[in-house]
This record gives sequence, structure tokens and C-alpha cells, in this order.
Amino acid sequence: MNTTTAELEKKARALRLDIIKMIGVGQKGHLGGSCSLAEIVAALYFYKMKHDPKNPQWEDRDRFLLSKGHAALIQYAALAECGYFPKAEIDKVKCLGAMLQGHPDMLTTPGIEANTGSLGQGLSLACGIAAGLKLDRKTSKVYCIVGDGEIAEGQIWEAAMTASYYKLDNLTAILDRNGLQATGTIVERYDTNPLVDKWKAFGWYVTEMDGHDLQEIIATLDQVDKIAGKPKMIIARTVKGKGIPFAENNVAFHNGKLTQEQYEEACADLA
Repeated sequence: MNTTTAELEKKARALRLDIIKMIGVGQKGHLGGSCSLAEIVAALYFYKMKHDPKNPQWEDRDRFLLSKGHAALIQYAALAECGYFPKAEIDKVKCLGAMLQGHPDMLTTPGIEANTGSLGQGLSLACGIAAGLKLDRKTSKVYCIVGDGEIAEGQIWEAAMTASYYKLDNLTAILDRNGLQATGTIVERYDTNPLVDKWKAFGWYVTEMDGHDLQEIIATLDQVDKIAGKPKMIIARTVKGKGIPFAENNVAFHNGKLTQEQYEEACADLA
């Protein structure tokens, strides 16, 4: 898609504002890990990926899977901004019978490629989709976002071996390295470092980027396209709760409630 960095920055702010509106006042929502992905998701949906909101099942589309499915709000925001469904739906998140529930559901939400949220499974699903596309001789790409807490799950590493063994170079994984999980820091809960060395040892091409610098994000996404013969891992350095000052690097907003005052403050910050 033809777009500028400034336009993508504006989109990222709009995505964060949608997240705040979906959470609302007095109910829990995954603000932190959704907001850490705003620039990355904006770059994917509005710059990098081939997709058609009017035809979500377009055969030649690129695929996006959010393995850390608890951060569904960021994907819902992107789908709404793209026009996959009316933006009015974001006012009904997690309501009984609503299109948008707490985790992505491919049966109810246009643009969702797989049900995710059982942590560790999304990368395996992405491997299967990428392998299928290769068998069908499609040039479509698969993008999968995983969390840095999530990679403590063993299935992630089974998928890592599978992707390398089958040389799934149409698969790009992006690791949201915000350093926090539900109950504290990664290094204090289950330290999975050294990340670069591990992914390289599993046979992946590995690179790093600032997950909030859109110029760097665009350059990195373009650069990994040129890598053939192996899957790609982009380790993105991010800030949990980015764009909402009181929530940045604050584990309480992994899945927390907003007061009326916090809600208004966040909306004002993003206006």
C-alpha cells in the first residue's frame, strides 16, 4: 500500500484510541500488550500486507495471526479501521452475542485467520498455513505475532523447529519484547533469554528492531522479504502500554481496569 510514515503514526494513535474505547471504564481489558503493538500492527495492515476488507477470504491475501490472542483489541482496532466491519462493533466488545469477544474467533469476526489465545499455539497454526500456501504454490506471506511471556510454552519451540525444517521462508514471526507478563517481569518469572541466540540455533533468520519506530519497522519488514530458505524472526523492542503515560511499563495494565479519570486522560493523550 502507498502510505507515509506520518500517516502510519496517525493510524497507530487511532488504534490506541480504539483500544481505550473498547476497554471503557470499570471493566478489565488487555491494554498493555495491545498498545505495545500499535505501530507494528499499523505497519502490517496499512503498509505491508496484501488483504481486502471487502473480500476477507481472498485466496491470495497475506495472513496475520495474533498468537498472543489476549491482545485481540489491537487486531480488532485494525480490522475496524480497515473496514472489515462497522466501527460501532468496538462499543460491544465482550458483550453477550457480540462479534468481538475476549480472544480472536474466526467464526464470528471477518479478517481473523485462526482462533488464538491458548498461548503457544499460534506459531504452530502459522506454520501449517505457511506450509499449505507453499504446497499450493502461492506467493502469499504469513505474519505471526508472539509474546515474550508466551515463548516459555514448549509448543512455540516445536513450531520453531518445524518452520526451520520445512524452510518456511514465507513465514515471518514478530516477537513483542515488552519485558512484562501478567504478574511481573519476564526475567523474574521465566527468563527466556538469550533470544537472538536461541532463535538462530533453531534455524531462523533473526533480526531486531525498535517496535515503535515506524521507519525502522518498515525497513525491517521489507528487508526480511529478501531472505530465502528459512523462516524469519523479528525481535521488536517495545514498551507495554505505550502511548498511555500512566500505563507504560506498568504491569497493572496487563489486564486492568480504567477509572473514569484514567479513561479521560488516555483519550486526551491520544486525541
